[in-house]
Amino acid sequence: MHVRLEKFNHNRRQKRYYALRLNQTLFGEWCLVREWGVIGGAAQEKRDYLAEAPAAEKELERLKAAKLKGGYAVIPVQLGMFG
Repeated sequence: MHVRLEKFNHNRRQKRYYALRLNQTLFGEWCLVREWGVIGGAAQEKRDYLAEAPAAEKELERLKAAKLKGGYAVIPVQLGMFG
């Protein structure tokens, strides 16, 4: 699962993004990866490991809802076929 959110505020000259990814590790855990930063700039990243998929999905949805309340909008993610 991959969710990308973006926020533009032209009055403040802000161009920000927040991405959430949910991956399963080789050991069966679930890794929730959060990435954020200025569009076109350096990014920051944080990883949280959860034992069960439902708990990981619930945390992803909680973070997504918080960002939507903060003015972010969901952007469709286009996954490339060749890379």
